[in-house]
Amino acid sequence: MSHAVTVRHNFETGHRLPHLPGKCQSLHGHSWWAEVTAESPELAQGLVVEFSPFKKQLRRWIDEHLDHGVMLGPDDPLVPLLAAHGCKVHQVPGWPTVENVAGLLARVAGEALTELVRAPGARVTQVRVSETHVNAATWTAP
Repeated sequence: MSHAVTVRHNFETGHRLPHLPGKCQSLHGHSWWAEVTAESPELAQGLVVEFSPFKKQLRRWIDEHLDHGVMLGPDDPLVPLLAAHGCKVHQVPGWPTVENVAGLLARVAGEALTELVRAPGARVTQVRVSETHVNAATWTAP
């Protein structure tokens, strides 16, 4: 048996994918939703991880790094230009595809989990990121 908890958070962020053909080459924004699931084979003090600190750390990172900013690839020529004008810019390894954003948030959530009171063996097992109501990607732990 295993136990799981899921936290959700939304954020408003722009991005662009200039390496792909089509309309996503242009800078545009989405109302993103992230769902992060942590699982454990057993509970400690009745929990997988304490919800409040887990939510706070995840939400704080998203709000500081992504919300009302722009996600760009590290080689995007807009990175220095936007940063020089005081814009919040987060460089996503590769490019800021919804798949890469799910992987990024899995790493962030995994790091947060290690700092919190949690059950033995608790780990992030799934992150689902929606960039629109009809487009989403899921990262699943190996």
